[in-house]
Amino acid sequence: MAADIDEKTDRYERLLAEALDAAEPVAPAGTPLDDASAECLEMAESYLDDGRHFRENDDLVNALAAFSYGHAWLDAGARIGLFDVPTDGHLFTV
Repeated sequence: MAADIDEKTDRYERLLAEALDAAEPVAPAGTPLDDASAECLEMAESYLDDGRHFRENDDLVNALAAFSYGHAWLDAGARIGLFDVPTDGHLFTV
């Protein structure tokens, strides 16, 4: 079972990092939607950092949760149109 959480944590970390690279904010500058997209990106980046911190401390359960939460922020932002994202592949559910 330990190998399962190792593999899943690795996969979700990569997924979040790739999704952060792929998400392009599209909200008009200076609008509340622009603020919302910036907040979504900040949350996703923070969860990526947190997950890496947990991983360094051998806390794979919390690392996996952090990577998952971070991706959820991006995916939700993409679904409501804050980001231009690839629609094919595995990065987003839109």
